[in-house]
Amino acid sequence: MPLFGWPSRLWAQVFRLIQQYFPVSLIHSWNPAPGALPFATMPSTQGYSRLMHLAEINIARLKHDQDDPRVAPFMNNLERVNGIAERSAGFVWRFIDETGNATDTRVDPDPRVIANVSVWANVAAFEHFVWNTLHRQFYANRDKWFEVMESMHFAMWWVAPGTEPTMDDAMARLEHLNAHGDSDHAFGWAHLRDAVRWREARCTPVAAE
Repeated sequence: MPLFGWPSRLWAQVFRLIQQYFPVSLIHSWNPAPGALPFATMPSTQGYSRLMHLAEINIARLKHDQDDPRVAPFMNNLERVNGIAERSAGFVWRFIDETGNATDTRVDPDPRVIANVSVWANVAAFEHFVWNTLHRQFYANRDKWFEVMESMHFAMWWVAPGTEPTMDDAMARLEHLNAHGDSDHAFGWAHLRDAVRWREARCTPVAAE
């Protein structure tokens, strides 16, 4: 339902102006009382995450071609895992192509490199999906299907509600993270004060999130 009757596109423009004219560090320091603003479905300790949604990109290189039986346990369950994501509280949007996933979208000359991009209402919602659903079992078995990447393969960033990142934008964020490390433009789990589950699970930057 549009907030205060305003369409989501108008809210997206408002939040882009906030990003443009107010430093993220200033917005981070602003922490209104829980429930003061209805921009997130779950409370957060970071003021900025009350206003913005959380986008993420994750890329990985399969050990074998997508139609190889050795990666079938992963490929055959993509729809199942993505369905769990879409039914999760706080899920907003994910990038899909003609496959219904994103496996036909090239982000690298190597056809074995695949990517996913999604948007979540807040950190808690995304963490719950990653660590408290079937997704965690696939994360635990990632070394069976994916090679270890030589660079960072996972990045997050804040987006205005209503924003649907393009794959090019998402890849640019990941490249920025690799070039400059954590910043407000692109970051990993350690940059988020709200993130708890990844620390408990002792997350390590290997094949796939």
